[in-house]
Amino acid sequence: MSGAQAIGSASPTNRMPRFTAFLFGAVAYLTFVFTILYAIGFVSDFVVPKSIDAGVKTPISEAVAINLALMFLFAIQHSVMARPAFKQWSAKIFPAACQRSTYVLLSSLILLLLFWQWRPIPRMIWDAQSPAGRAVLTGLFWLGWVDVLFSTYLVDHFGLFGLKQVYRYCKGVADVPPPFKTPSLYKMVRHPLYLGFIVAFWSTPRMTERFLL
Repeated sequence: MSGAQAIGSASPTNRMPRFTAFLFGAVAYLTFVFTILYAIGFVSDFVVPKSIDAGVKTPISEAVAINLALMFLFAIQHSVMARPAFKQWSAKIFPAACQRSTYVLLSSLILLLLFWQWRPIPRMIWDAQSPAGRAVLTGLFWLGWVDVLFSTYLVDHFGLFGLKQVYRYCKGVADVPPPFKTPSLYKMVRHPLYLGFIVAFWSTPRMTERFLL
C-alpha cells in the first residue's frame, strides 16, 4: 500500500503544478534578463528603440511628475512585496517557491512600463568633450554593469532571481537558504551590487536632467 502511494505521489498529474511553477519561474527569469539588458541600453541610448532621451515631449513639470510617479510605483512594489505580511498572504495563493519569481516578474514589468512611459528632459548638465574623458566615463559605465552582474553571482544569482527555488520545487527538493557569507567584493563593500548601479548611472559623458532624476 505504501509503495502504491509513493508511486502515485510521483505521477505526472501530481507533478504538473510543480512543473507549472518552474515554467512560471523560467518566464520571470527570462523577463528579468530582457529587462536588465534593455535597462543598459535605455540609460546609455544604445541599440534600444526607446532610450531615456526619447519619448513624448511634455512640459518639464509634467515630465518630472510622470517620471517620479513611475519610480514611486517601482519603490512601492519593492517595499510592499518584501514585507512578511505580504509573503504570508501570497503563500495562500501560490507556492512559496514562486514568491521570489513573482517579485522579480512584477519588478521587471514595472521597469518595462517605466521605460515605455518615461518622459525625456533634454536640458544638459554636463557634456564631456575630451575624447579621453569620454572614454574613461564610458569605461566606468560598463564596469559598473559588470560589477552588478558579478555581484549577483558572488551571492546566489539564480536564487536571487527565483529560478533556483522553482527548480527545487519542481524536483521536490526542499529549498535551504544559503549561509551568510562575504566573498570577494563583499569583504570590502557592504553592497557591491548597489555600488555597481551607482557607478553605471553616474559615469556618463552626457548628463542631462532626465539622467540626474
